[in-house]
Amino acid sequence: MAPSISANEKKDFIKWFLQHYELKKRESVWIMNYLLSHEQLIENLHFVEDARYCPRGIVMSATCTDEVPFRFYKGHVMTTDAEKSFHDIRLHRDEDLYIQLNFESAYSSYQYAAVLEENPYIREELKLTANEKKLAEKFLADSIHENQRAQLMRQIDEALDSNDREKFEQLSGLLKGMN
Repeated sequence: MAPSISANEKKDFIKWFLQHYELKKRESVWIMNYLLSHEQLIENLHFVEDARYCPRGIVMSATCTDEVPFRFYKGHVMTTDAEKSFHDIRLHRDEDLYIQLNFESAYSSYQYAAVLEENPYIREELKLTANEKKLAEKFLADSIHENQRAQLMRQIDEALDSNDREKFEQLSGLLKGMN
């Protein structure tokens, strides 16, 4: 198990981050400052990758990225309303809170690396390499294409069975366009 990250280390990181990066939503800054001022929240705070998989996660992005500005996940519900998430944080201080920060050079930042924890809600075997993702996407696209082709073939057979020449020609044209 990885060593625990102290409340002071988390506070120092948040202060450093707020000094060096501008968040896309001003409410994100309010949330970060609120976290700084409550020891219990800092104790239950975890910086992770892929916070969307956590029971209670926030994704915040700096202006220097193309990532979504703000997302709050609780269970299977997601909101972009930072005020709703602020109220949840305020009312549930004793629950773990997982934050994903998107900012330029995040993965080359030693400050971020010092507080970044392994996300316990992502199983190692579910992580895919870029090549595996491409293969999975190709397999899915091929499967969808093959399913659509088979469905079209069934409709062509039905058109033949009912002697519907117009429908047969229309569907045959679609089939030719798929290849």
